[in-house]
Amino acid sequence: MGNTLLMAFALMLVIEGILPFVAPAAWRETFLRLAQMADGQIRFIGLSSMLIGVLLLFLLS
Repeated sequence: MGNTLLMAFALMLVIEGILPFVAPAAWRETFLRLAQMADGQIRFIGLSSMLIGVLLLFLLS
């Protein structure tokens, strides 16, 4: 299980690195918009992301 978790973490890093590598200006603009959001909005985005991830894990396992 530890190896699978490490592989999942590595894949997450690869996926998150695609946008800054391919379109750094768009990534910077997105990051600046995110920094201007209220804490509640950022928490909602984080919660939504976690729920989608859990749902995908449930469906794929």
